[in-house]
Amino acid sequence: METRYWKLKKDEPLDPQLESAAKLLRQGEVVAFPTETVYGLGADGLNGEACRKIFAAKGRPADNPLILHISEMDQIRPLTSGLSPMAEKLMAAFWPGPMTLIVPKSEIIPEVVTAGQETVAVRFPSDPVARALIRLNGRPLAAPSANKSGKPSPTNAQDVLQDMEGIIGGVVDGGACDIGVESTIIDTTGKEPVILRPGGITEEMIQEVMGAVELDPGLVSPDQKPKAPGMKYRHYAPKAPMFLVEGPEAGLGVIRAAVMAEAWGLKVGVLALDETVQHLPHTARLVICDAGKDMAALAENLYTELREFDRQQVDVILGEGVPTQGLGLAIMNRMRKSAGHNILVYDRGLFRKQSGQVPEFLQGMVVE
Repeated sequence: METRYWKLKKDEPLDPQLESAAKLLRQGEVVAFPTETVYGLGADGLNGEACRKIFAAKGRPADNPLILHISEMDQIRPLTSGLSPMAEKLMAAFWPGPMTLIVPKSEIIPEVVTAGQETVAVRFPSDPVARALIRLNGRPLAAPSANKSGKPSPTNAQDVLQDMEGIIGGVVDGGACDIGVESTIIDTTGKEPVILRPGGITEEMIQEVMGAVELDPGLVSPDQKPKAPGMKYRHYAPKAPMFLVEGPEAGLGVIRAAVMAEAWGLKVGVLALDETVQHLPHTARLVICDAGKDMAALAENLYTELREFDRQQVDVILGEGVPTQGLGLAIMNRMRKSAGHNILVYDRGLFRKQSGQVPEFLQGMVVE
């Protein structure tokens, strides 16, 4: 299949630039497009056959539901059999924006979208390109991240093409995404809002509006089964094995582990914050990705840097853990999954295994 490519011009009206992409969507094809979080792999969300093409393109498990994206707030109403006061309050506070709500589905939703569940996930993005494309399509767009299942999500069009060229109908290039991690998913069908996937709308922000919010147990412990079907699969994974260093001295732990790995003759990818990067030796076998100075920069750069390690063909990746307050909860959720929960804690000069595997180059240095 030929994959069409549209590079948007910021100084020109969106609708004429997007009409060809919208036409493909109306014809039942799949088109990737930017949102404020990551690039989405879009298809007409009320066309079951079109949505099946998303699953085929991604290699996505059939029990992993899709998120429907709308261009106006009231477009959620035909998609649901009823909104709770909780859902209405969250919509008023955070839409448009990086928040997905789980609500009871209506009869017009194809079963493939919900994976047979009685609920549907709906999001109202703030990105003007996404909203214009949805409006031109005339119906909601189903749009998971525009990557092959299991790989890091794309935050720019070139990474989409790397995974999807020749597989989907087209790619709309609207530049780099602002937030860099996927939307917060909130279940609104119970007594309290439950975060099923952390994202750009943080736990603290929701607490401020709702007074109370729960975390799905699967977010707290890898041994707990997550409620959201998609969260049980390995996500955001680079090709090389990744190990995450957490704890009060995580940066020092990353530096020490990187030096040890390089001494073993390994090509080492390091993903760390500014303060840690400044103290790393710059050698030919260290591929250092500076994640930035704060949580917002780390979220924005995370997936791009993981894909860069793939391009650089590193042997192992070391990531610096961050506190789980605010946006850190979403970042650590993604990084822990990227590492397959291979997590070490570094404190007072000692490595301690928290979960997963211990890298061979640190054998004998880690307290079980």
